Amino acid sequence: PRQLVALTTFSDLVQEARERVQRDALAAGMLKAGKSLNDGGVGAAAYADAVAVYLACGISQLTRYLCTICAWNRTNENVAQAFGRQAIPMVWDYAEANPLDSALAIHVTVGWTASAIDRVDQPGRGVAGQFDAQKQSISSDRIVSTDPPYYDNIGYADLSDFFYVWLRRSVEPVFPELFATLAVPKAEELVATPYRHGSKEKAETFFLDGMTLAMHRLAEQSHPAFPVTIYYAFKQSESGGDDGTTNTGWDTFLAAVIEAGFAISGTWPMRTEKTSGLKGNVNALASSIVLVCRKQSASAPTTTRRAFVNTLKSELPSALAHLQRGNIAPVDLAQAAIGPGMAVYTRYSKVLDTDGSALSVRQALALINQTLDESLAEQEGEFDADSRFAMTWFEQYAFEPAEFGIANTLASARNVAVNGLVDAGILHSRAGKVRLLKREELHRGNPLAWNPATDTNLSVWEAMQHMIHRHTTGGASAAGELLRELGSKADHIKDLAYRLHGICSAKKWTQEQRVYNALVAEWADIVLASQSSSAKVGAGVEAGLFDGDGADEDEEAND
Repeated sequence: PRQLVALTTFSDLVQEARERVQRDALAAGMLKAGKSLNDGGVGAAAYADAVAVYLACGISQLTRYLCTICAWNRTNENVAQAFGRQAIPMVWDYAEANPLDSALAIHVTVGWTASAIDRVDQPGRGVAGQFDAQKQSISSDRIVSTDPPYYDNIGYADLSDFFYVWLRRSVEPVFPELFATLAVPKAEELVATPYRHGSKEKAETFFLDGMTLAMHRLAEQSHPAFPVTIYYAFKQSESGGDDGTTNTGWDTFLAAVIEAGFAISGTWPMRTEKTSGLKGNVNALASSIVLVCRKQSASAPTTTRRAFVNTLKSELPSALAHLQRGNIAPVDLAQAAIGPGMAVYTRYSKVLDTDGSALSVRQALALINQTLDESLAEQEGEFDADSRFAMTWFEQYAFEPAEFGIANTLASARNVAVNGLVDAGILHSRAGKVRLLKREELHRGNPLAWNPATDTNLSVWEAMQHMIHRHTTGGASAAGELLRELGSKADHIKDLAYRLHGICSAKKWTQEQRVYNALVAEWADIVLASQSSSAKVGAGVEAGLFDGDGADEDEEAND
């Protein structure tokens, strides 16, 4: 009841504030009331409408913290917002903030909106409108970049009702058409929601048909000199039996894009997601994958499945290496590799299977993922024998012990010896049991004292585990210092991290998966830190060579 009274009162006060703002604006000499904001006005009435909208946004922020699904945030000792992810959770009990005088009071949340406006410094005018994507004409001769719904991933229209009912109460007079309905319109939302359509199959058909029409509209109208870019961030996670790893959301969406007449030129992985916040999950995408599309050539030839696979094997490894050089997070790699793979698939008007039927998008995706796995596996050939043993052992046992005989057989196959791996400092062998050393056990239990320059039997595995330990305990700066010391010996660390991330993902070893993903995701910062560290060393050498009588002062300054 307290929350309802507060939110109802704040919402009703928006229109009172709007009237007062208009009076004050006129008194201050602003143009006469004129048209409303909704009608494109620029006078006192439109100004008052704008302030009302911003106040409503502040109240909308407050609703996340003033409801009975708010838990307690132990980190900052305050109320946690209702949406820890894109869903309304169940909570056993709720925490309640003081809406008038607290760190989450109305003046604070309105202040967030004001702070955002204060940082906007963009000339020109943006326009927002509500249109049917299957019938719109606003994309005519425009450069188009769009972020469509992700199949059945998130029910935005359903979730929007949480905010809509309060926004409608506050600003319906400002935007009467936009807030004409009591709840958010849902029937035309282009998502595959089974409960709206009666079955999963009907929902998929609705999505495919609607998305095909929407994409066809874009292909038909967008400026021919520029590609259409489409954000899509839907993880591939299903195992489709004989078809391999694919995802219905991806299959259906890509089928709609291709059916609309687009060819996919490639992908741009873009780091758009916070490393913390919603989801907070290692399996969440770190990037959005931007599909780059152009209209398919009318003269595109047909090809066979065998030719398609051969082209994939020829082109995908170099595309994969390019993505890895860009430090794309391992969790995003399979998503990003879809682009180069589908660029091959859409190069042809049709790919014919062995029985003469057209190869489906789902089958093409499975072949792309299979080629990706093979390309990653081929990178193992660049690792030293010790690292290949460690990786194979890790895939079977992680850091758990197993029988000596198993280790001895595997070591022989890798042309190494168990004793040699123990001497190399990556393996522990005792009482007939063998296991990989954990990171904190490296270098006789003191990994921070390890010096790669004095290690006479250094493997990529050992270097990478030391790098992760430094990164985990000291951040990018500590890892950068080690990277500088390793020099060319660090060349394959990132490749091994990609491979181990894939193993952890398949095994669902979430905690271990996280460290490999973090290492690659922050590789650019680590390299930068290593260069900074190198520059400091160079500066110190110069000071020693040329200081002369002033050496003491410079030494003190360096300290």
